[in-house]
Amino acid sequence: MSAPAESSDSVGFADRPARSEPFAHPALFYAGETEYLDGVLPFVRAGLAAGEPVAVAVPGRNLTLIRDGLGDLADAVRLLDMREAGRNPGRIIPGVLHAFADAQPAGRRVRIVGEPIWAGRTPAEQPACTQHEALINAAFGGRRMTVLCPYDTAALDDEVLADARATHPTVVAAGREQSSAEYDWEGVARRCNLPLPVVPDAPAFHFTADTLPDARHAATAEAARFGLAGIGLEDLALATAELTTNSVVHGGGSGVLRLWAEDGHVVCEVRDEGRLTDPLAGRRPASRDQRGGRGLLLVNMVADLVRVHADESGTTVRCWFSR
Repeated sequence: MSAPAESSDSVGFADRPARSEPFAHPALFYAGETEYLDGVLPFVRAGLAAGEPVAVAVPGRNLTLIRDGLGDLADAVRLLDMREAGRNPGRIIPGVLHAFADAQPAGRRVRIVGEPIWAGRTPAEQPACTQHEALINAAFGGRRMTVLCPYDTAALDDEVLADARATHPTVVAAGREQSSAEYDWEGVARRCNLPLPVVPDAPAFHFTADTLPDARHAATAEAARFGLAGIGLEDLALATAELTTNSVVHGGGSGVLRLWAEDGHVVCEVRDEGRLTDPLAGRRPASRDQRGGRGLLLVNMVADLVRVHADESGTTVRCWFSR
């Protein structure tokens, strides 16, 4: 088989297809520690040997395995616990991938191991994770960058693995990288934009520009009644302020705010009649000279989970804050 277009793009697997696209986004299917390390460590070492900046963002236990496996080389790698950095999948593109890649010299190829999906992600988190994996392809297409995403085949269900084949152009298994016939990230992104589950019987605060302070005060008081306090309460207040302001400015001048308690979280939802058409809204880093347009990005950065649904009738943003 012919060699890859760029030797520095090699992930160290046999029979990898030639690639002309500078951006690469393979999924690594593994079962057990040995397969995990056999897939990740050569990828990291090859990047370091080629002089490429390398970051690893994986759940804590796997982060320890990689750190120990790299030995002294670990000091040359940016290591992040994805359970913290990627607790909300909506912050991974701006807060992990862009944050690392944009800090490197212009034009230099970057390697990142990103594992956003692990056993224990909740049913509410899973669609957000799948949506994130799909949108990576939109966010970094054309960039000299490789993002390797491990998937634990022994712990994740078949639906999650099927989504991985649909959101990654190639899949690595047993040391071999092959094209995925199911690859259709745009279809997955559309599928993830489904109406959110019906809210429980929660009080509704209808707001306009004149009643924004009242709605925000009511939301904060309700969240405190549900047990949210400290930084969590401050984060919810910030998110509420940003979302309600967006509704007034961009969503038709009014909206509906709801809060309720759910599985150890306080959930805040804002609905309005605005049409959110950009799937990467809230996932692009804000430039230094940018004025406005940071609201949903800030919400992604402070919330534990953010889900968005948008159609011709309006936009719903729902965010979770741990108690």
